Amino acid sequence: MDRGDFEGLVAEAIESLPEQFRERLENVEVVVEEWPDPQTLRQAQIRHPAGLLGFYHGVPQTERTTHYDMVLPDKITIYRQPIQRRCRSWHEVRELTYSVVRHEIAHHFGISDDRLLEIGAY
Repeated sequence: MDRGDFEGLVAEAIESLPEQFRERLENVEVVVEEWPDPQTLRQAQIRHPAGLLGFYHGVPQTERTTHYDMVLPDKITIYRQPIQRRCRSWHEVRELTYSVVRHEIAHHFGISDDRLLEIGAY
């Protein structure tokens, strides 16, 4: 799958969110990159680049205070190559991409990995 098609899947994943969540995606940019960089791998405590599918860089909405002003946008990065390497079909790429986008957006709203596991989100 080429990059343009993959970016289209990411956009579809965002559009598929309920409106109440899309409306609250404040000060966040969602981007596609091929692979995670070394600094992000260290932050995520992951050794191999294929092990990281997405990453949220920013201040979750639940941690923002009245002093949260004039800051650069948060960034959600979706990594194309690691996702594609885990999948055997277009359908699997689509499903995994949607899942990763929802997972990273959950972090934007302040939901931790532990809580996502607890509620059975993955």
